[in-house]
Amino acid sequence: MANEYTIKLEKRENFGKKAMRQIRKEDKIPGIYYSHASKESIPFMLETGELYSAVKSEAHLFNIKVGGKSRTVIFKDIQYHPVTDDILHIDLYGVRMDEAIDFKIPIQLEGIAIGVSEQGGNLSQMVMELDINCLPSDIPDFVSLDVSNLELGSSLHVSDIIIPDKVQCVTGDDVTVASVTHGIKETEVETAEELDEDDILFDEESDEASEEESEEKSE
Repeated sequence: MANEYTIKLEKRENFGKKAMRQIRKEDKIPGIYYSHASKESIPFMLETGELYSAVKSEAHLFNIKVGGKSRTVIFKDIQYHPVTDDILHIDLYGVRMDEAIDFKIPIQLEGIAIGVSEQGGNLSQMVMELDINCLPSDIPDFVSLDVSNLELGSSLHVSDIIIPDKVQCVTGDDVTVASVTHGIKETEVETAEELDEDDILFDEESDEASEEESEEKSE
């Protein structure tokens, strides 16, 4: 049974880039509510602390009151600042408890791979989340994958994950989730450390451009 958490928010009347910046200066986060059944989206804002508390709750379903009605929602999309990781904007999607929805849940690796403990390899996880479809009340907190018997040069795939009852896996069975490979050579590490100042400055400029794009999108 998925946990639920109540979020307090207020309807938003102001729009545009300046309005978004002012909202954030007031330590609030702008957002949009919508659902497959709604004719139009509803803009809102909420206290930053309120949202971070909701995220930390690890709940999948959230209760809100917007547009004069109580609704059950999921986090559909969260936009983060590319440098500070501060939340810039959030989309909430209204769901019905009797209709299946698509959702992403974390994949947790369990155990210590033989390829690491006995064969000197490195464990890599290529896929962090699993796409599923189920009723909102049946959303699991996560799925686990036992890597204990994973040897050097071998991989585990989505087909190796035990999917809970009442849950349909949408991600393809042949998608590689984890593998054990040879360790990184010392020369490769040295190459990575030889990035000059121009490379760092270029990355910072790219981050600034990404920030502007994020703010425009959040309008």
